[in-house]
Amino acid sequence: MSGIVKRPLVSVLMPTFNRAGCVSKAIESVIAQSFRDWEFIIIDDASTDETPAILKTWRGKDQRIIYIKNKENSQPDISKILNQGLALAKGKYIARIDDDDWWRNSDKLKTQVDFLEANPDYVVCGGGMIVVDSQGLELFRYLKPESDSDIRKTALLANPFSHTTVVFLKEAAEKVGGYGDWQYAEDWDLWLKLGKIGKFYNFPEYFTTYIMSGGNKSFIYQRPHSKMILEIIKKHRFDYPRFYFGYYFNLGQYLYSFLPLILRKGLHPTLSYLKRSLF
Repeated sequence: MSGIVKRPLVSVLMPTFNRAGCVSKAIESVIAQSFRDWEFIIIDDASTDETPAILKTWRGKDQRIIYIKNKENSQPDISKILNQGLALAKGKYIARIDDDDWWRNSDKLKTQVDFLEANPDYVVCGGGMIVVDSQGLELFRYLKPESDSDIRKTALLANPFSHTTVVFLKEAAEKVGGYGDWQYAEDWDLWLKLGKIGKFYNFPEYFTTYIMSGGNKSFIYQRPHSKMILEIIKKHRFDYPRFYFGYYFNLGQYLYSFLPLILRKGLHPTLSYLKRSLF
């Protein structure tokens, strides 16, 4: 029928702030996907560098890109920006990418959409990450637990999904209230809520490259981040197994955040690798 606008099957969400030096690589990795039925919602959180000009140029190149610029910055809290993106999204599925990461596999979206279309009892699926330094040199790589049962066993110990690898069902996310009012670890809380209405899966494939640097949110705000994780774990203590193990394990991480910054910087890559390798 004329006048009906076809909705995309996938909405890709990306918040950004002052990432002029790297945001194009993230955008290129989305455009390079073999799966083409998507819209790309980029929400600029009041950038003050050249990011807006770069994003406007990309929007001119591909009409599937939707550029939103907020007037006020909300860092480090991105939960409301992500909920803003959810409200705007027209897709059945939501994919996430961060402005300093990039998707490695051009079939990433196709693989995940095909899986979710064939398995309607699953609400979210993710994959593995390759971690590099600021120069692009690989530090380590890791995969998350694959099956629904294995993911649940460690869901209170470590984040069950790497945020920028996931595709999840928009309707399910809306049903559980979207991203909660958390300044940090907002994605972890969302997965735990989604797990109460559907199943989990992680592909044994490396979907995303992640830059580990002193500029990462989880490192800059490590102490409040770790403290909030403890609150999220307590909130879901009756929904997943091994609560006490998860709580005290993450309490150790919170206590670690009190160490001098120079010491934590030196230990950060090694400890991150150990945690991600184990859980």
